[in-house]
Amino acid sequence: MKKQLMAAGFVLFSLALPLKAEAFTGLSVIGDSLSDTGNLYNLTLNPQTGVGFPPPPYFEGRFSNGPIWIDELAQKLNLEAPTPYINFLNGATPESGINFAFGGATTTDVNTIVTGLPSFPQEVAALTALQPADPEALYVLWIGANDYLPTQSPDFIPFVNPDTTLASISNALQTLASVGVKNVIVPNLPNLGNTPLALNLNQLIPDTSERLNQLTKDHNDGLSQLIKSFNQNPVLGLNIISLDVNSLFSDPANLGFTNFTQPCLNRVAQTICNNPNEYLYWDEIHPTARAHSIVANAALAAIPEPSAVLGMLALGALGAAGVLKRQHKKSTFTPISRVLAAQSSRITVEN
Repeated sequence: MKKQLMAAGFVLFSLALPLKAEAFTGLSVIGDSLSDTGNLYNLTLNPQTGVGFPPPPYFEGRFSNGPIWIDELAQKLNLEAPTPYINFLNGATPESGINFAFGGATTTDVNTIVTGLPSFPQEVAALTALQPADPEALYVLWIGANDYLPTQSPDFIPFVNPDTTLASISNALQTLASVGVKNVIVPNLPNLGNTPLALNLNQLIPDTSERLNQLTKDHNDGLSQLIKSFNQNPVLGLNIISLDVNSLFSDPANLGFTNFTQPCLNRVAQTICNNPNEYLYWDEIHPTARAHSIVANAALAAIPEPSAVLGMLALGALGAAGVLKRQHKKSTFTPISRVLAAQSSRITVEN
């Protein structure tokens, strides 16, 4: 009998610890082009040419040459890829969650790619309007790069310190918590001064790379403290998962990249490199699909394992009764009626 109970205990213990892939009921996203899976493309779609921005050879509305980290993370979590918000407004039924991220989004109301397009505050408002949030879903918040990078937008002047950006992120996290969001993964920024854009500008303005890397460090340090304080606040009840993208790409050569100073896509010459997987950057600021895959793997690894203590408690409670039944709870996403009507306006893409 003792051996039977021990065997049953091991079985029950393993079943009481669900895999990470079964830990969340959905995936929703707010952010910029690093996480946009088609919002900007679908909203700028030209009915005559059937092409939106970014156009081919960008991959299916992503700012890369293939699937991005959001696509892969959803797959690794056994979830459908989140439905782009524009598709949702047009009647698509989300199977998992909604992606509110727009390329060009800053933490202000200004979108640096398309004049008048939604930015970070509008994304947060759209997500929270669909309350209550699913407490068992995973939410992604990755924003900030466009606040600091040089831009050709006439409506936005890049920030020279992270104060406004961090305040916006703090307000957004509090707002998400107020509608029931519990699990949020928040990546930090890679060194913006190491992008091909910054390295090229550095030849004209010698301190560009150093200044942007210092801004990146200041942002990441502040973000780390912000996350720490939020996780220690029991009133908010947030479980914020840090994702250290900066450290991840601190040594690109060690990750197998042979070129991490130039873009694979030369948009001026309209040429593409022969070996995209060896390039860190697809264009002047956006990673290649392989780099995105590395981010997705790191995101999955950053998600904590289920508690072994809970598994042992479940074993003790059920072992005496000889019950070896695993309970699996999975809630489905309930489509919500449209909350934001698409406003008809002339959209102009910045050069």
